[in-house]
Amino acid sequence: MKGTVFFQKDRGRWAVSWPRRERRGSHAITRYKGEFMYDRRIADKCLHMIQSDWENYKAGLGAFRIEKYTGRGWTDVVEFYEKWLKEVVEPTRKPATVKGYRSYLDNWIRPFFESHPVMLHEIQLDTLCSLLNSIDLSGKGKLNVMMAFHAMMDHAWRSRRIPEVPPFPKRAAYGMVKPAIEWISRKRFNQVVDAMAPEHRAPFLWMYLHLMRPAEACALMWADWDEVNRQFIVRRSISARRVVGSTKTGEIYLTPCHGAFYPLMQELTAARCEDSPFVFTNSRARNEGKRYTNESLNNIWKAACRKVGIEIGLYAGVRHSRASQMINELRMSIHEVKEAGTWKRLDSVSRYAETALTRKRELLEKGDVISLVHYKSTTKAN
Repeated sequence: MKGTVFFQKDRGRWAVSWPRRERRGSHAITRYKGEFMYDRRIADKCLHMIQSDWENYKAGLGAFRIEKYTGRGWTDVVEFYEKWLKEVVEPTRKPATVKGYRSYLDNWIRPFFESHPVMLHEIQLDTLCSLLNSIDLSGKGKLNVMMAFHAMMDHAWRSRRIPEVPPFPKRAAYGMVKPAIEWISRKRFNQVVDAMAPEHRAPFLWMYLHLMRPAEACALMWADWDEVNRQFIVRRSISARRVVGSTKTGEIYLTPCHGAFYPLMQELTAARCEDSPFVFTNSRARNEGKRYTNESLNNIWKAACRKVGIEIGLYAGVRHSRASQMINELRMSIHEVKEAGTWKRLDSVSRYAETALTRKRELLEKGDVISLVHYKSTTKAN
C-alpha cells in the first residue's frame, strides 16, 4: 500500500487517500493531529507517518490502525494493555492475578478508552481521574484497577513508549474505608471447630495454630512436612483453583509444628492416603488428590458457625481471630505476633490490636484514679 496526497478543490485543502483492506475504495484522511491540512507539506508528512506504520506492521513490529488517522476514535491503550498482559503478566504472575488483570481490562479499562479514545502518550492526570470515576467498585476495588493500570504505564515508560509516567490520583480520591477487624475469642473458635465433623477439623486447626491461610492449607503436601525437625515448609498455595508453587507473598516459610497439633499430625501420618500427595484430604472431593478447596473449607466453616449461632467468615474466624487473640487475650506484642506469623510489615499486624470499648476503658483508667467527690458537691452547690 502506497497511498496518495490529493487536493480537495471544493474545500481548498489537502487530504490523504489510503486503500481500504477490507473492501474496495479508500480512506480519505483530511486531518493531521486534529487540524485540516491546508499545506501540502503537512499532508506529505501525514502520508509518510501512515506509510511508516504500515512498514512496521509488515515487519512484525506493531499493529496497523488506520483509525489512528481517520479520527474514528482508535486508541492504542487497549492494545498495549493486552500486549503487556500477555508478555509480562502471564509468564510471571499467579493465575488468579492474571484473571483479575484481565477482568479489569474487560470491565473498566476497555469500555473507558473506547468511549474516551486518547493515545497512550496523551494520558495525563485528568484522564486518570476520569477513569477512576468510571470504575463502579469499592475503594479497594478501584485501587486494584488503578494499580494494574499504573504497572502497565510503568512498563510503557520503561519500553520508551511514553516520555514519563503521569501522576496518578492521590489515595484520598479512592474513598477507601479501613474495615474493622472481625474476630472471635478462643472459646468461640473452639465451639465452631467442635461443631464440625471430626474428619474435617485438622485443616482448620492447622491454619489457626500456625497463622496460615486457607489456600496454604489446601496446597500443603507431604513433601512439605519435615518429621525430623517437626516443621512445615509452606511454599505452595491455590490460585484460580490450581495449585501453584509459591505462597501469596512469594516467600517460603519454615514453620515449626505447634505442640498441640503434633499428635494430630501423627494421626494424619498413620492414616495417610498413599494415592494423594496432600496432607489434608476430603473424602468427598472430586479433584485429583482429594484435596480440600477454598470453597469446601468455607462451606464447612459456615455450616459449623450456623450450628453455634456465630456469624463470621473463614479468614476472619481463623487467621484474624488467632492474631487478635494473641494480642488482646494473650497480651503478646505486635512484634511477637509478626515474628510468629507470615506478615511482612508491622502495620499489617497492628490492625489486630483491640479497639473495643472494654479495652479503651482499661487504657483510660490505667494508673491513678481521681476523686469526683469535690466536683459532685460543687455541682449540687451550683
